[in-house]
Amino acid sequence: MLLSRPLWLRDADRPVLFSVVFWAMLAATGIAHVSHRETSGMAVAFGVNLALVTALWLVLPWRRDGGWRRHVAVVFLLATLTLGPTGSAEVHQLLTLIAIANIAFVHGMRTAFVIIGWTSAALFVSVVMWFGRGVADAVAQTAAFVVFSAFVLGMTSAVLEARSARADAQRLLARVRELTVAQERARMGAEMHDSIGHHLTVIKMSLENAERFRTRRPEAAWDDVRQAKELTVEALADARRWVRALRPLALEGRVGGAALQRLAASFDGTGLAVSFEVVGGEVPLEPDVELVLYRVLQEGLTNAVRHAGARHVRGRLAFDGGHVTLVIIDDGRGRDDGAAGGFGLRSLAERARAVGGTLIAGDRQGGGFEVRAELPVRTGVAS
Repeated sequence: MLLSRPLWLRDADRPVLFSVVFWAMLAATGIAHVSHRETSGMAVAFGVNLALVTALWLVLPWRRDGGWRRHVAVVFLLATLTLGPTGSAEVHQLLTLIAIANIAFVHGMRTAFVIIGWTSAALFVSVVMWFGRGVADAVAQTAAFVVFSAFVLGMTSAVLEARSARADAQRLLARVRELTVAQERARMGAEMHDSIGHHLTVIKMSLENAERFRTRRPEAAWDDVRQAKELTVEALADARRWVRALRPLALEGRVGGAALQRLAASFDGTGLAVSFEVVGGEVPLEPDVELVLYRVLQEGLTNAVRHAGARHVRGRLAFDGGHVTLVIIDDGRGRDDGAAGGFGLRSLAERARAVGGTLIAGDRQGGGFEVRAELPVRTGVAS
């Protein structure tokens, strides 16, 4: 993506607004110099100075590092300051303010204050000794430089703190995602132990009975073998379902609608035709909200395979303002007892309420079963 930008906007660490202001003020500085019709000698000096500022800008760093480029920031500041004496008609001052901000970005606030202090002293001396102006004039120019520098450094400090806070928040969010996935895997592992472990226990008992009755009661022994075979098929089906359910959690970079679409696609091969669509402008979801949506879709699809006898399931994820709605509809037999779902759906309804949302499940008029979860995009937002 960076390569598609013009050269003067390519540095990802440089604020884009700084780039726009720099090139606009550089052009304005050149135009102001030409309009004042300086002598040829001064024009050459100004042209060299302007070319130096341009070249330094293209290699100017915008983050703290130990390379040689960090010294470019100081040279760039001095180069912008000398635009004044060579004939910029004071139009260059915004370039100097950008250079001050760059000093803070590259060297940190403490070093920036030291550099600005030494630069202020050098400015005072040069005004008095090199340009032969009075002390009062030198004090006025130095004071203006110090005031504007303090203002720019204050604003830059706020930007740097915001950057640091954002980086911390991103690291925390990544950690929360890792812990959430780990917690969910642990819970699902316990459920796998309960379901598959139960099947394996009964299979073991059936085979032991078959071995014990193989000579005395062969018919009963074969009944136990047939039961063990049937339970083995169920256990394998359960294992395959859990593998399909767990796999998307391990996919790097798949979140939100992409993760749900991947989960829906993972049920291919179960005899269930699953369609899934995302409607509206998708926005990033908080980890708790995303996990509830994932588990609701997982539960809806699993129930359609295991209990509903459905042939088709339609999933729809819709973003609407501060809310996101997940609807899962199957064409199965529904629940004759009128219940709103088993333990899994009741547990998910509690988790939906915990993040400020709702979950409703029940038979549809005309047949089939529907699960609808409406959650806030951001936890803590009233539903």
